[in-house]
Amino acid sequence: MIRARLLPGVTAAALALAAPSACDWMPGRPKADAVEVRPDHVKSFEVLYGQNCAACHGPSGRGGAGAVGLANPVYLAIADDAVIRRAASNGVARTQMPAFARSAGGMLTAEQIEVLVKGIRAWGKPDGLGGAAPPPYAGEAGDVDAGALVYGKFCASCHGAAGAGGAKAGSIVDGTFLGLVSNQSLRTTVIAGRPDLGQPDWRSDAAGEALTARDVSDVVAWLAARRPATPGQPYPEAKP
Repeated sequence: MIRARLLPGVTAAALALAAPSACDWMPGRPKADAVEVRPDHVKSFEVLYGQNCAACHGPSGRGGAGAVGLANPVYLAIADDAVIRRAASNGVARTQMPAFARSAGGMLTAEQIEVLVKGIRAWGKPDGLGGAAPPPYAGEAGDVDAGALVYGKFCASCHGAAGAGGAKAGSIVDGTFLGLVSNQSLRTTVIAGRPDLGQPDWRSDAAGEALTARDVSDVVAWLAARRPATPGQPYPEAKP
């Protein structure tokens, strides 16, 4: 039998403890921080948000690329956990918002969806609106004619008399734009605003008053009525 010889002062127990760690730096053996984590094992909100949400909603939830800011205190006041969970899981039909949950064809597990919901909710602050009560997230169908009056009173000064753009803001009746957003997206934007673009929320100082829940429903109906029947399709040829 061949016996290993120990150096003076080195016990067998010490050698046994050192052996596993010694192997970690052997040539060809990956270091612990170099081991790739399986995508479905990622539980970090920062990583999940950065990989799946930041491109549209902004790196810190402040808005970007046409999507509402998820850290907007007004949005967090009107959208409960179920709303955020449903959007993250199933996406929004006929818009640019995709489904991320595996159950809907995405890549994220139910646990990862919950990490996103809790992380987004954590951006909110208690009474972040100073006691103001915004219109509800969902609302009844509005009246198109009444919406025209609401638009003229609260929106025309920025977006122009017909919504095609003004001195302060661009068009909101463009067919391509309206074809990429749902009525709920329009409602959410009217209520929460787009601080990243300078658009005020429902407490707009236009006419010295805030929009009511009915005002919001009506102006959304007015905007939706301008959505083309076939958005994104080539314009029909003019008849001779």
